[in-house]
Amino acid sequence: MSLFSDNIRNLRVQQKISQEKLAVSLGITRGRYVKYEDGTSEAPYEILKKIAHYYHISIDLLLSVDVRKIPVDDLLQLEGNRLVLPITVDKKGDNFIEVVTQKVKAGYLNGYADPEYIESLQQISLPFLGSGKHRGFPVEGDSMPPHEDGSIIVGRYIEKLGEVMDGKTYILITKSEGMVYKRLNKNKKNILVLESDNIYYPPYEVKASDILEIWEYECNIGRSDRKQEISEAASVKDMFLALKREINDLKIKH
Repeated sequence: MSLFSDNIRNLRVQQKISQEKLAVSLGITRGRYVKYEDGTSEAPYEILKKIAHYYHISIDLLLSVDVRKIPVDDLLQLEGNRLVLPITVDKKGDNFIEVVTQKVKAGYLNGYADPEYIESLQQISLPFLGSGKHRGFPVEGDSMPPHEDGSIIVGRYIEKLGEVMDGKTYILITKSEGMVYKRLNKNKKNILVLESDNIYYPPYEVKASDILEIWEYECNIGRSDRKQEISEAASVKDMFLALKREINDLKIKH
């Protein structure tokens, strides 16, 4: 038995649906469906999508979380009445902003769909952000100035890749890279180009299939009051531009 087979059996029993009826809705035979429910066969991607749409729940939750432990009220309701992403709310029903601190960052890749992990995160409230689901993530390194190492980037959850706007910054959770904060561009179909604002870091591509979550930049929470200075990268760039102008001047004179 697997978590997936337990989940689809429990969901079916909860909603008092027969195996025959569900199989017909999925466009397969009852015999084939039974193998998914008893764990003797793995469902292909197309069937996973159909089951997820049938129950209005995300594939991630079906595969990685015991849905019996998740109150429906603690999930974010998205377009098409689909449920995904464990969330926490205050007494008024407003969403808290969970903060993924540096201390717990390493566990986020495995815990992002786990209600118990999400509930364990520190929480803040920023009413001025308005609607949408928000979460805070730590900045690491110097690839995205002026955001400094140790700052927290608050992002708004993006459900569809089509919502990504070229040139804007996003927090990406990917299978291969983990958590990154970059400026995005849709270079090709189902491929994103990730760019750093620090020119020392070259851009690179990420396939859509590698992306687990996308959060659009909303605001920065930092503690530094350091005066903004011209970066070393900018100085080097200015030096090369000046050298280029001098070379052009010499060409004109000769």
